[in-house]
Amino acid sequence: MNTPAQLPDPVHISLDGASVATYVLTPRRSAPLGDVVFCHGTPWSSQVWAAAAHHLSSRYRVHLWDMPGYGRSTKDPSVPIDLAAQMSRFAQLLTQWRLESPYVIAHDIGGAVALGAHLLHDSEYAGLFLWDAVTLDPWGSPFFRLVAEHASVFAELPHALHTALVKEYISGAAHRQLSRDWVDALSQPWLGTQGQPAFYRQIAALRPEHTQPVVQRLQQVRCEVAIGWGEQDPWIPVSQAAQLQDRLPGNPPAITLDGVGHLAPVETPLRVSRALSDWLAATAVRGKER
Repeated sequence: MNTPAQLPDPVHISLDGASVATYVLTPRRSAPLGDVVFCHGTPWSSQVWAAAAHHLSSRYRVHLWDMPGYGRSTKDPSVPIDLAAQMSRFAQLLTQWRLESPYVIAHDIGGAVALGAHLLHDSEYAGLFLWDAVTLDPWGSPFFRLVAEHASVFAELPHALHTALVKEYISGAAHRQLSRDWVDALSQPWLGTQGQPAFYRQIAALRPEHTQPVVQRLQQVRCEVAIGWGEQDPWIPVSQAAQLQDRLPGNPPAITLDGVGHLAPVETPLRVSRALSDWLAATAVRGKER
């Protein structure tokens, strides 16, 4: 199993008064062909996209962000972290970065956030690649729903029990066993006096009804879309890839990765990076032909 790639130290910016960790990687030897923005999901951070970001940064200017409540961004309990708030923040972030039409690559609830910024807040994209995206019902495992209903109880667990629970939950997203380095890296933001309550708080803030306004507007997507999914995704069934194809304009292409679970960018970073490179190149060619 691969080990986590490293991102540079984040630059913190303020969005709606929330401190947001951002990262930018640029080509070293040539002018960038365009801008690529990565969106992570839950309970992840930009770390899941680090390998793909480094791969694409040889040709593109790559931007990443940790949503408030996640990673190295603020975990202040007074900051709203529901999907509606994150959708609005992503639209604001693109404006602050002065990105008028970037390529957006989004995983898990990052898919809902990216779609919401596009459909509800008028952000324009050159293209959108959705990976194991949270959008259609049903989403949220039985454990996810249990925690959402009893977040305050789980937040009081003894540290050792909480640590074991978080690591087991994270490990369960993959089809094959994650390395200890990966489990530790993905768990670390959720440990300690700030991390533990933040873990349960972000679950409690996420509700399937928050994606309904996006689902109702899927036919209004204004950019090219591609879909990627792990065939053995234990959290969101691969059948949702075909359902998204049917609901989005133009019957967008979908790739499924055999032997892969919910964490494709971590489980098979090379395959994902190659798929993204091919998609970016093809989308750019079609954009020039229009």
